[in-house]
Amino acid sequence: MQRVVLFLLLSSLVLAGSWAQPTTAFADKPALLTSIGQSADLEMVKVLLTRARVAFNHDPLVLAAGLTGDAKTLVLVVGGSSKGLGAAGISADAEMERARALIKRARELGMKIITVHVGGEARRGTLSDVFIELCVPIADYALVVADADKDGLFTRLAAGAKIALTKVDKISAVGAPLAAAFK
Repeated sequence: MQRVVLFLLLSSLVLAGSWAQPTTAFADKPALLTSIGQSADLEMVKVLLTRARVAFNHDPLVLAAGLTGDAKTLVLVVGGSSKGLGAAGISADAEMERARALIKRARELGMKIITVHVGGEARRGTLSDVFIELCVPIADYALVVADADKDGLFTRLAAGAKIALTKVDKISAVGAPLAAAFK
């Protein structure tokens, strides 16, 4: 019954044109949730995954060596924060290197990658955009709060990589399509 309700909900959203979802669930559990750019958005996505009852662990600073094969899907919460980077004691360049190594290791392990940007237009800018430009094209699927894509960056990156991109109106709406991506 829950799957039927979820299907109807997802179908109505697709018909409304508010987002495009992969046609089938593709991501295996458990997921590993990490931040790329060290924004506080990771905390919001943790809440959404918990509410959706998706099994996951989280580590905002996980290194490539920390991917052991236990997690099956890597969820990258992308949003640059100079305060977050400073609090973590790393530079933007070091964060980019961590992200590249993490992505490479995830691919070696055959993990699916989902990129999520929930910060909207307020979390865009030069710092965030370098992380977005790295993480969207390598993803198997991307989710974004729609006002972050006013300039079409997410649309262009997803189209160029031929991946599904879901745009939602607000952060709380990320939960349903994110949960639906998991088997």
